[in-house]
Amino acid sequence: MTKEEVLAKFLEIEDIEEIEETKWESFEAGGNEYLVLTDDEADRRTADYIKESVWAFNPSFLVGYLPEGVDEDVIKILQEKYEGANEAIYNMIDDIDQFVEDAICADGRGHFLSTWNGHEHEQGEYFIYRV
Repeated sequence: MTKEEVLAKFLEIEDIEEIEETKWESFEAGGNEYLVLTDDEADRRTADYIKESVWAFNPSFLVGYLPEGVDEDVIKILQEKYEGANEAIYNMIDDIDQFVEDAICADGRGHFLSTWNGHEHEQGEYFIYRV
């Protein structure tokens, strides 16, 4: 089954022609945009998103992955630079893979991939996110 067919089934759309692939590797249907991803694709996209946005994480979550002596106050000062602080915070994280895994366990992939409502919908071997 193609990703378009999976989305059509999920949205209960009879005519697959109503679904358009966008330039962002997503699909548009009924004026809404969706990601349709395999488990591996969803894991990769979520990890990439997390790595690009470590600056925005709650300081109390971050300090558990940073060197001793880096406390919440330090993180808050860095976060005043918004995205500009991402590289500095990212480079301080002791184990980025564990950080990513724990972030996903805490909030789920939908929190990071579904900008609409934070939900992940499983449809067979695919996962659908409204963005």
